[in-house]
Amino acid sequence: MKAIASYLAVLLILCVGLPRFAGAVSWSPLQEEYEEKAASGIMGKGAIICLFQSGTSDVRESITMNDILPVYRENASHELKEVGKIKILSYVREDYLKGEVVEGDIKAGDIAKKGDVASLIIASGDKCN
Repeated sequence: MKAIASYLAVLLILCVGLPRFAGAVSWSPLQEEYEEKAASGIMGKGAIICLFQSGTSDVRESITMNDILPVYRENASHELKEVGKIKILSYVREDYLKGEVVEGDIKAGDIAKKGDVASLIIASGDKCN
């Protein structure tokens, strides 16, 4: 009986195929941001940018129009280094902010922070309509 069960188990595995959990890795959402960052390059002073944020009430209470937010970039050792500043121009829908670079060089993937609230810079401003 054990031999038949073992044979059936092997036959089932051969017919169905081995689970491929090792290859079941989802595409990183940041990979698309890195590709866009390479395509859009560095955005300097005066550039209009789009930021993604959670859309929760704590963000709307913390970040208001005309706020100047420092922008940080994560380095290889996972430390945040300030790379510039942006001015918030407006909210776009519930999850996005439109801003203008007022200092430094900003790239997609950088993080704008105010207190405990952070927004991810995702693209130049034309993507934030």
